[in-house]
Amino acid sequence: MNDPKPKIYADDVPYFQTGQSSADTWIDKAKREIASVGGKVQAEAFGADATGRSAFMLAFTIGGDPFKVTWPVLPSRTGKDKAAKIQAATALYHDVKARVVSAKFLGMRGAFLTYLVLINGQTASEMTSSEIANSMPKFMLNSGAER
Repeated sequence: MNDPKPKIYADDVPYFQTGQSSADTWIDKAKREIASVGGKVQAEAFGADATGRSAFMLAFTIGGDPFKVTWPVLPSRTGKDKAAKIQAATALYHDVKARVVSAKFLGMRGAFLTYLVLINGQTASEMTSSEIANSMPKFMLNSGAER
């Protein structure tokens, strides 16, 4: 018998309550990283659905290719929702920064492949992982950068 996947809490993941910067500060830093490689942010959003799931979204283009990252806010076991939101923004920034560095070795498409928006409007990662799509607020999927 398969056990259901255990719930992951923000409290148990890196960047939880590790700094004083706001979520907006981390999102702005991520946008600067995108701009540093010639990218242009087309849209940004933060939202929550009726189930309480929430996420950040950045849609951007680099070299004419559309990309979109949707990053979930994990629930906090201890009810520290603000800390969980800051954690998600921090992790999004560090992921974007790592991909910018990778792009210097692998090229933009190679580094940002999972964020690439495909013709059907989904990102490459949404096409390959129902787990990812199921962890996001539904209204944040298939929106943002369009071809």
